[in-house]
Amino acid sequence: MKQLIAFTKKEFLELIRTGKIYILLIIFVIFGIMNPALAKLTPWMFEMLADTMKEQGIILKDVTVTAMTSWEQYYKNMSMEFIVLVVMFCGILTSEYQKGTLINMLTKGLPRWKVILSKSVALFTSWSICYWLTFGITYTYNAYFWDNSIAKHLVFSAMGSYLFGLWLLSLILLCSAFLNSSSAVLLSTGVVYVITYLISMVPKLSDVLPIKLTAGMDLLNGNSSIKDYRFAFALTIILILIGGIATVVGFNRKRI
Repeated sequence: MKQLIAFTKKEFLELIRTGKIYILLIIFVIFGIMNPALAKLTPWMFEMLADTMKEQGIILKDVTVTAMTSWEQYYKNMSMEFIVLVVMFCGILTSEYQKGTLINMLTKGLPRWKVILSKSVALFTSWSICYWLTFGITYTYNAYFWDNSIAKHLVFSAMGSYLFGLWLLSLILLCSAFLNSSSAVLLSTGVVYVITYLISMVPKLSDVLPIKLTAGMDLLNGNSSIKDYRFAFALTIILILIGGIATVVGFNRKRI
């Protein structure tokens, strides 16, 4: 237990030392502020464009901005947040291979599964803090300017995107257990995402795959119900657990 705590502490100190956690916090705070800010500025931007568009024969009507406008922006920006997440953490294990920092600890008796668990705790905690910080900022501004009650199943829809982020992190760890470079991990994670996205275009599979969890606006608009997401939630959790087991098995067999 002491080894696990010590290595986990080392992971968090590494995030602080490299500045990654600060960069993530700044980026996600910006996203949180940007969602309601863009919604608030939408009428002004349309007003600025009205005269120009009128000359071209296009008449812009008055735009009504509500909390839904901000939440729509929130989910549009979610893809950028996922990209930032993958890029920032794709070298979580491969950098250790290249520096050789794991060799001394493993030769001194540190079980390999503890390495994976410590990395997982650091990744999942960082994502949790950043994601819910963004959500909290957006929610607070929306409540101040408008009314969040217009959005249905707000927390549940947010949980879907949060779980999808955990799945991406589990993919990063899984790929890192078999590959030796961060670029290869980044590429592999991207390929899996693209394949999952393409498969989700099949109507019978669209409600089952993890991609479904990113369609939060359908819930907020009332176009979908919570039960439509139950299979995607269940499968994603199963994939995360299976990925964790496969990561430990792969890492145990890996030459470092």
